[in-house]
Amino acid sequence: MKRLLMGVMLCATVIGFAGTSMAYDGAAIYKSKCMACHGAGGSGTSMGPAFKGSDYINSSSVEDITGVILKGRTGAAKKYKKLVLGMPAQKLGGPEVEALVEHLKVLASK
Repeated sequence: MKRLLMGVMLCATVIGFAGTSMAYDGAAIYKSKCMACHGAGGSGTSMGPAFKGSDYINSSSVEDITGVILKGRTGAAKKYKKLVLGMPAQKLGGPEVEALVEHLKVLASK
């Protein structure tokens, strides 16, 4: 019985640590949440601006970019008035947004 209890506790500990140290894949998040409007590789489309070489992404803080991702930009807050669609707010957790912003910074540096 002691061995069974110890085994269960060990498994619970391993699972607990695995969950907290899980890293998010910014490229995968981009592909599922952003690519439809911003294009493959951040090249832009008629629905969303390019991230490749983006002055905004390159010069903005992580906090500013995070704010746009989480709050969106619609109506008067739209940066690119010529685009029909606004930027919808995204429902992402902190680690997901961090991974996504890191990926956007990589795309913008190209």
